[in-house]
Amino acid sequence: MTETPAADDPYLWLEEVTGEAALEWVRAHNEPTVASLTDCDRFRQMRAQTLEVLDTDERIPYVRRRGEFLYNFWKDAQNPKGLWRRTTLESYATDTPDWDVLIDVDALAAAEDENWVWSSVTMLCPDYTRALVSLSRGGADAVVIREFDVDARTWVTDGFVLPENKSRIDWIDHDTIWVGTDFGGQPDGHGAMTSSGYARVTKRWTRGTPLDDAITVFTGDPGDVAVSASHDSTPGFERDYVMRSTDFYNTITYELVDSALVEIEVPTDSRFSVFRNWLLVLTRSPWTVSSPTVSAPAAGDITYDADTLLVFDYDDYLASGRDHTVLFAPDAHTSLEKFAFTRSHLILVKLRDVATEVEVITLGDWTPVPQPGLPDLATISVLDTDPDNSDEAFWTASSFTTPPALLHGDSGAPVTVIKSAPAQYDTSTVSTEQHFATSADGTEIPYFVIRDENVTSGPTLLYGYGGFQVSQTPTYTAVSGRNWISRGGIYVIANIRGGGEYGPLWHTQTQKANRHKVYEDFSAVAKKLVADGLTTPRQLAAQGGSNGGLLMGVMLTRYPELFGAIVCQVPLLDMRRYHLLLAGASWMAEYGDPDNPDEWAYIGEYSPYQHIDADTDYPPILVTTSTRDDRVHPGHARKFVARLEETGHRVSYYENIEGGHGGAADNKQSAFKSALAYEFLWRTIGSV
Repeated sequence: MTETPAADDPYLWLEEVTGEAALEWVRAHNEPTVASLTDCDRFRQMRAQTLEVLDTDERIPYVRRRGEFLYNFWKDAQNPKGLWRRTTLESYATDTPDWDVLIDVDALAAAEDENWVWSSVTMLCPDYTRALVSLSRGGADAVVIREFDVDARTWVTDGFVLPENKSRIDWIDHDTIWVGTDFGGQPDGHGAMTSSGYARVTKRWTRGTPLDDAITVFTGDPGDVAVSASHDSTPGFERDYVMRSTDFYNTITYELVDSALVEIEVPTDSRFSVFRNWLLVLTRSPWTVSSPTVSAPAAGDITYDADTLLVFDYDDYLASGRDHTVLFAPDAHTSLEKFAFTRSHLILVKLRDVATEVEVITLGDWTPVPQPGLPDLATISVLDTDPDNSDEAFWTASSFTTPPALLHGDSGAPVTVIKSAPAQYDTSTVSTEQHFATSADGTEIPYFVIRDENVTSGPTLLYGYGGFQVSQTPTYTAVSGRNWISRGGIYVIANIRGGGEYGPLWHTQTQKANRHKVYEDFSAVAKKLVADGLTTPRQLAAQGGSNGGLLMGVMLTRYPELFGAIVCQVPLLDMRRYHLLLAGASWMAEYGDPDNPDEWAYIGEYSPYQHIDADTDYPPILVTTSTRDDRVHPGHARKFVARLEETGHRVSYYENIEGGHGGAADNKQSAFKSALAYEFLWRTIGSV
């Protein structure tokens, strides 16, 4: 086993993202991977099938209401960089909506000779006549921000403009915005960005004035993750907030009242929302609330479990009142995945053993009402509401084998399907089953098996993530369906701890020193698949990206005997230096601080880069990343591959020169990357 201190790392030069030597290394490694995996009919067919899924005009154009219009961002074969466009509800409900194109990103990129990739748009409320558009070069997180006149369909030449950075912005009114960006050196001797690379200073910027003259409202510490400000434009309840994220999961929030910051004293790790005169708090850890009266369950000091949703009167809460109502309480099988407001209702989306349940509650008296029209046995999510103006809600529903449907209607009233995606592969004989594996500490870990009913065993692909409270819920498997399931492969998704499938505790019990539980869970599922006769270690592959890429690195270095192949995408792998690379410092609440000897003691137990062993027989591995990923540094993947090669192991590598953290800047690149992975899998575990 190789245990190299960070100071003695011979591959630090590969952390130079665009260094000439590093990029020469990338090209030299890309060439044999592309040559060996792409020169066959199967790869070309899978790439074409994937691109067809991504580009088809029959996809649902998901929308968000802003005023009288529905807005959509759309990419297809003719518009690979995309169109920002809008239409009316009446037109949208037809088979051929009349789209009004506002920004053609392909035309913009060509005119300006820039590789623009659409990032996001923030529109001015309530008239939506102006927009702050974020564009990145090549798909990075860092963006250029420009003001756009929606009615005139032109860029505002003397408007709000910010150079490339990880900036944070929000409208206050037509002539004022909140802005956090790199303002340069600050009076305290530090820069304006945190060690994680995000803004630590938030300012109020007035139209027509230099950015340097923007008024500072709050400055965080250099070690914070980020500082930002936002404006609530709800009529009659206009408020401004300042948020200071001290780590990835803890945020101190203030309301700005007459130029004074008033702290909203909720648990810093909670998720909370202020709507009109209500304050909703969703706990992430146990919280004791002192109150003389509550509607449930009793008066006095009450400690609520994590994942409990409570509602307070907002003004009364700021005045130290604690009267409240419990809107949701978890149990061993049920967690709260999401909540959303409409004008009259609160929508709760729950997970019960990773299956969706929806409850609609009337605002104010908090009584449930029926929500007719939602399908059974589907993963349901609320996509968009317009709570300031109506009860309108857009919903999406799908399953592993059912294409997405878009439903529309008022909350508490019947909803109807207004858009449906076509089936992308034949699922008439495809089944979905949920099973449970027992992890090392006795915890039951759910996982889904999706396969053709005629396939009893064979090549099996196990996917996992296991971090940051991200749930892996059943969604339509179009690409894996075409490239894996319909070809006779078995697809498995593991709901391992670190996710949020059973609420915050499913995640928090794996943070820092308990990270090993994530890997024990995933390995338990792998062993169960073999024990049940579904596959063999030689025909079992694992796949994951980002934090899931770290999971793959651990599987390779700690559990190599369980797998016949591994696909490791945009990964974290050098946990000795992850906090020094790009946004890595923001994740120390998840993994720990490698510079703290006590915390490195447990991080070092699994950090894949430090645990590559020349004498261990590793399964074939494909490692992919992106040069333009400014969230997870490509140096992780590069150095890991270099160390594997140094110790005599076989490894395939591909790095997209563009693409950001998703690994691809357009649909063609996404299709190429996907087909590359599936071709690798078919050649390794599919040929056995």
